[in-house]
Amino acid sequence: MSSSSCFSSIYQKKKKKKETPKKEMARSISYINGSQLLSLKRRPNIAIVDVRDDERTYDAHIAGSLHYPSSTFSNKISDLAQNVKGKDTLVFHCALSQVRGPSCARRFADYLSEMKEAVDIKNVLILERGFNGWEASGRPVCRCTENPCKNEIP
Repeated sequence: MSSSSCFSSIYQKKKKKKETPKKEMARSISYINGSQLLSLKRRPNIAIVDVRDDERTYDAHIAGSLHYPSSTFSNKISDLAQNVKGKDTLVFHCALSQVRGPSCARRFADYLSEMKEAVDIKNVLILERGFNGWEASGRPVCRCTENPCKNEIP
């Protein structure tokens, strides 16, 4: 292979790399435990998103949480984005945070990555052990029927 064809081959490879558009990195999702949530909840820029379905109507919930049932989550995702404007941290949970909570958190993180406008949300988190773990640990719950819940964690 001549030096000119070698140079030409390297140039084409570099050129191809430059032409490939950069893909935006997806937001990472982390887990948070109940104690960490209690300390974070005192900040005004956090929102808790309960994605349980019917359980919320007969179980209690974490005070101050928003309710976006997993069964209709995809249809309401833009509403959630509007309702959490000004927040920088969202904490998702379901009963155990094994399926519905994590999958809704991922869908929301993907939705944020696809949005054209700037968003304030920097952290998408999942509550370890979900609502059942929260309540079983003796942490405060609310039994109101409002959505969003207007009560606060003491």
